Amino acid sequence: MISVDHISIEFASKPILDDISFLINKKDRIALVGKNGAGKTTLLRLLAGEYEPTAGHIAMDNDITIGYLPQVMLFHDNRTLREEVMTIFTGEDEARFIAEMDKTVIGLGFERKDFERPCNEFSGGWRMRIELAKILLRHPDLLLLDEPTNHLDIESIQWLENFLAQSPSAVLLVSHDRAFLNNATNRTIEITLGRIYDYNVPYDQFVTLRQERHEQQVRAYLNQQKMIEETEAFIERFRYKATKAVQVQSRIKQLDKLERLEVDLEDTSRLNLRFPPAPRSGDFPVIIEELEKTYPEATHPVISQVNLTIRRGEKVAFVGRNGEGKTTLVRCIMGQLDSLGTLKIGHNVKIGYFAQNEASLLDGDRTVFETIDYVAVGDIRTKIRDILGAFMFGGEASDKKVKVLSGGERSRLAMIRLLLSPCNLLILDEPTNHLDMPSKDVLKQALKDFDGTVICVSHDRDFLDGLVDKVYEFGGGKVREHIGGIYDFLRKKKMGSLQELEKRNSNVTTAFTKSEEVKSSKASYEEQKAQAAAKRKLEKQIADTEAEIANLENQQKELEVRLANPENQTQDNFQQYEHIKHLIEQKMYEWEILADN
Repeated sequence: MISVDHISIEFASKPILDDISFLINKKDRIALVGKNGAGKTTLLRLLAGEYEPTAGHIAMDNDITIGYLPQVMLFHDNRTLREEVMTIFTGEDEARFIAEMDKTVIGLGFERKDFERPCNEFSGGWRMRIELAKILLRHPDLLLLDEPTNHLDIESIQWLENFLAQSPSAVLLVSHDRAFLNNATNRTIEITLGRIYDYNVPYDQFVTLRQERHEQQVRAYLNQQKMIEETEAFIERFRYKATKAVQVQSRIKQLDKLERLEVDLEDTSRLNLRFPPAPRSGDFPVIIEELEKTYPEATHPVISQVNLTIRRGEKVAFVGRNGEGKTTLVRCIMGQLDSLGTLKIGHNVKIGYFAQNEASLLDGDRTVFETIDYVAVGDIRTKIRDILGAFMFGGEASDKKVKVLSGGERSRLAMIRLLLSPCNLLILDEPTNHLDMPSKDVLKQALKDFDGTVICVSHDRDFLDGLVDKVYEFGGGKVREHIGGIYDFLRKKKMGSLQELEKRNSNVTTAFTKSEEVKSSKASYEEQKAQAAAKRKLEKQIADTEAEIANLENQQKELEVRLANPENQTQDNFQQYEHIKHLIEQKMYEWEILADN
């Protein structure tokens, strides 16, 4: 269908792609992978016609249509969502595609009430979805998608996977979402050092084959380097001996004609992310009861009647469609937003927060070193170079301006800032956006090893798999707790919808059975309600006791400071100190009894 024939392209005399060739066939599902800066987006723009190759050419039939979704694009604000999507239709197509438009737009996460909203009311992420809907509805022969999942939630990603599986279009896409690549593609093209390697397998199989190929390349490269060193040593040793002149000239010609092997030898093993040991917190870092948050301009709460308790050491995920309140609840926990109801942060909880736009908040005019030096305090400032080196910012890289860094590099730099202050509650809002897969693997392992508590807002199923043991689902203003990992949650959700479908279609249930089910349901509900109330009461008692202990410990510290001055070492002060010490011991005993229940 499309032939890429020996194309090369360079920018500012720097080669990006060097003499690459491959074919794109009908119904191909191709994952385009490679490190940040390898040339993935450049290749997509070449195929979309936005760039011209320096050499070679791209051959395609005149009637082939291409739909291209870039990472960054301009938007039109003077139309409603419906009007904007309808711009792709003309004449009779308009009537024929109305139903399909509704299905596609809703599949990407919008609601019917959104159809008449002006596009300028939507965030950048939602506008990208509008553009994606327009591209998908054109049914082009080739879809070029550059990081399409960055602005999608889990449900929308799954919808897109199903859409692509049924679409007659060929697909070439870039994504750092491993699960999406495995589900949406069956062929993998890797770009490395300006060249491409084509594997007719999904991503996971590619990783295994790529490792085998890489090991072979490294062995060949090291063997060649050894041969070059030995040849150069021979030339240097016998350069001025007349009896060896012929052999020396022969070796020199041999080196001149030698095709030097290249291999990516970047040592990613140095990227070893490890969070500092977590100071011990109370048993319940976060307790929320009947929380409600409504924005002034909104007609209904974003979230309401939220009840959740997160225990020390738990790692939980917040999932759900965009706009359902995940970031809102995070900001409430952070104290950035006021809310109704009860929200308690436990004893000695120290929060480390990675915002969804953390990487974009970095000062672009500072260097990498200055960014960390600005926030570092104490002895850690003497080790900044070592820390940056461990995160692949060693040598000259530490003097780069932040504004020239890739999205993944900025995210990595923002993560370093988070490491500089020990915490025991990590709240991460979409931490994997713009991170490549090796960096995501490193972050995931660091979070698994972290001995504190983690709240992770993410749509990346592969990242959450094996990391979290509880999922909180946001939807319809409510927050529902699901015990188990992310795939347990997804399986339960799918089964639940099938059961609901069966119930709607079934007409054979007897009145007696229905009656018994209602009675059982009511009894079960009352029992669960009583258990939940007792649990909340116990958790409140524990939280109150922790607060009392914290207050007493502060009084004890203040007395210790006063008693350090000989003038304050009176009998009354010593008695007060012993009294507070006794109260702390008593409250700790009460706390231990409550915690054991």
